[in-house]
Amino acid sequence: MKPASAAVRAALLAATFGACGVVGAGGSWGCAGEGAAGPEAERPAESRPAPAADSAARDVLLITVDTLRADALGFAGNERVATPALDRLAAAGRAYSRAHAHNVVTLPSHANVLTGRLPFEHGVRDNSGFTLPERVPTAATLLREAGFATAAVVGAYPLDARFGLARGFDLYDDAYPEGGGEARFRTPERRGSEVVERALAWWRGHEGERRFLWVHLFDPHAPYEPPEPFASRYAADPYLGEVAAVDAFLAPLLDAATGGGEPALVVFTADHGEALGEHGELTHGLFAYEATLRVPLVLQGAGVPPGTTSAEPARHVDLLPTILDAAGVPAPHGLPGRSLLGPAPEEPPTTYFEALTANLDRGWAPLRGVIREGGKLVALPIPELYDLEEDPDEERSLYDAERERARRLARLLPEESVWPPDRAAASAEELAALRSLGYLSGQAAPKERYTAADDPKNLVAVDRQVHRFIDLYQQGRLLEATELARAIVRDQPGLGLAYYHLAQVLLERGLDAEALEVLETARARGAATPPVLRQLGLLLAERGRAPEAVALLEPLVPEGTAGGDPETLNALAVALSETGRQDEARRVLQRVFETDPRNPEARQNLALVALRLEDWEAARSEAERAVAGNPALPHAWNYLAVALYNLGRPGEAVDAWERASALDPENYDLLYNLGLVAAEQGDLPRARRALGRFADGAPPERYGPDIQKARALLRELERNRP
Repeated sequence: MKPASAAVRAALLAATFGACGVVGAGGSWGCAGEGAAGPEAERPAESRPAPAADSAARDVLLITVDTLRADALGFAGNERVATPALDRLAAAGRAYSRAHAHNVVTLPSHANVLTGRLPFEHGVRDNSGFTLPERVPTAATLLREAGFATAAVVGAYPLDARFGLARGFDLYDDAYPEGGGEARFRTPERRGSEVVERALAWWRGHEGERRFLWVHLFDPHAPYEPPEPFASRYAADPYLGEVAAVDAFLAPLLDAATGGGEPALVVFTADHGEALGEHGELTHGLFAYEATLRVPLVLQGAGVPPGTTSAEPARHVDLLPTILDAAGVPAPHGLPGRSLLGPAPEEPPTTYFEALTANLDRGWAPLRGVIREGGKLVALPIPELYDLEEDPDEERSLYDAERERARRLARLLPEESVWPPDRAAASAEELAALRSLGYLSGQAAPKERYTAADDPKNLVAVDRQVHRFIDLYQQGRLLEATELARAIVRDQPGLGLAYYHLAQVLLERGLDAEALEVLETARARGAATPPVLRQLGLLLAERGRAPEAVALLEPLVPEGTAGGDPETLNALAVALSETGRQDEARRVLQRVFETDPRNPEARQNLALVALRLEDWEAARSEAERAVAGNPALPHAWNYLAVALYNLGRPGEAVDAWERASALDPENYDLLYNLGLVAAEQGDLPRARRALGRFADGAPPERYGPDIQKARALLRELERNRP
C-alpha cells in the first residue's frame, strides 16, 4: 500500500545531524503494506508409526499446477505445445478427460483437493478472508499419522501457511518473496524451477521413508512471462510458453519419483483452468465454464492400469480417497468423493461447483452449479444449461428449451452451499470469514435478491475494464489508468474495488488528497470493502488523523477474537503507533503472528515502533528480520538505516539507505537521508548523486525548504571538490 506513516521527526531529531538520528526530508518514515516470506520449518517425526504393508504405495507425489487448462497439454491433443515429461507420465498411467474442479480460484480449490471435502463443507470459499479450520483433516494430517514423512513446496501467496493448509506437513516451504504485491496487483510467487529444486532436495533427503510430497507450481498464472528459451519459442502464445516451461521444470522430479522400484502413486492435476478470452473472460474467477472448471488429471503408479485414458467423471474430491486407498490408509467417514482406483460407481456422480469471487469482491451475483451425466446447470439470475457431450464449448444454453432437465439438476444443488450462509446457523469459522469480508460490519452486505443486472454475464465488460486498468497501472501508464478508474467509478458507483483502484493510482501519482476524497466517498456510499477501509485508515493516519484511523480499523479486527486479518492488523498497528500508543501497537502486531508467524510486514512495523521509542537495538533487530525474509522491502531498509545511524554505525546506514533508494527510487525522503549522511561520512560521490536527484526531482510544494538545503550543500561540495 502506498500511504506512509506520519512524521516522526520531532521525536527523533533536534537538528539535521543531531544525536538522535536522521529522518526523511519530508518527514515521512515509510509505509505499511509489504509482506515477506520467512524460512520454512521442519518438524521431527520420531514418533511416526511403522510403514504400511508392502502392497500399498510407499510414496505419494501430488503435483498441482496453477491455472492450467485441460486442453493445454500434449497428451490432451494440443499440438502447439511441447510437454514431453507430462506426456510420458500420462502414457505410463491413466489420464482423465472429464475431470473437474469445484472452484475456479486457487485456495479453495486446493482445500478441496487436500481435504476431500466440498467448499461449503470445509468452509474455504475464496482466496481471501478464509482459513481452513483445524477440525478438518487433510491428506497431510492423515498420512503423517500413518507414518509418512510429509512435505509441501508451494509457489505463490494464495497458498501461504496463514490460510491453514500447512497442518500435518513436516515441511511447508512457502518461502517466496512477498512485498508490494497488493499495491502492484501482482501475486507474490517464485519460479517453478526453484519450487522443484527444493522439492527434489526434500525427496532425496528422505529416501527410505514413506513420503508424501505436494508440489505446487504457479507459473501459468497471469501475467504470462515464460523464461527463455520458452519466451522466444512461444512468443505468439506466452501462456503455452509457461506451460512448456512447467513441463521442463517438472521433468527431474517426475524422473526421481517414477524411476525407482518401490511402488508409488503420482497424482498430477491443476487447481483450475484459464479462460483466455472465452465467453469474454480474460483469466479466471468470474465464470465457471469448462475453460476454467475442467482440469487435467493423471494418475500413475501403484494400482493404476498403465497407458489408459478414462472418460469417466473425476472430481477433485475424489483425489484424497484415491491417495488414501493407494497408501492403505483408512479414509475419514462421510467423504463425498470416491477412490478412482476402485470400480466405477453404479450411480453417476454429481459435480458441485461455485465461483464466489465476483460476489465477495464486487457484490455481483454468486455463481453455483452442478454437472451430472453430461448436463451442466449454472445457477445465476440468468440461468444456463448445457449438454457437455453435444456442446463442449458451451455455446448454446438449453435452459429455455429443457426446463425439466434444468429443474432436475437444480434439485441437486446442496442447500448448505448457499452463500452467504445464514448467520444464525453459521459456524464459528463462517462467522469469522463473514467478519473479515465485511459482512458483519455492513461494509459488504449481500443483497436480499440478485437480478439480471447483477449477473456476471451482464458485467463482463466491467471485468475487462478492471483487467485493462491493471495492465495500464503495471505498465506505468498512470494517467490512462486514472481516467479508466474514474470511468469505472462513475459507471459502477457501488463497486468498492473501483474506488480502491482509483485511490491506488492517485497515491502512486502523489495525489494523496484526491485519493483520500475517493476513499471517503466510497465509505459514504456504502461501497467501502475491507481493502478500501485499510487504505483509508493508513491514509488518515499519515495525514495526522490517526485517532480516526484507529476508530475505523478496530471494528474490523475486534480484540478478543482469535487471530485476525494480518493486513488489517498491520494497518491498525500503524495507526495506533501514530497516536503514540506504542505498547498497544506492539500487542496488535503480536496478534499478526498468531495467524502468520513469519509476517515481515509486522516485523517492519515493530521496527517502526521501536524507532519511535528510541530503542535503536530493537529497531535494528526487527528491521534485519524483515529484510532477511524479503530483501526487496524499501521501508524496512530505511528503518534499518535509521537504527544503524543512531547506533553509531553511519557507514552501514548509508549502505542501507542506498538499498532502500534503489528499491524505491522516487522516495525523496530516502534520497535526502542518503545524501546528508553520505556527505557527513565524506562519501562525496554518493552524496552528490543522491542530493542531485533529490533537488531535481522532489516536489517543491512538499520539500521546498529541504530542496534549498540540498542545493546549498551541493554548492558547498562543489567548492570543496579536490
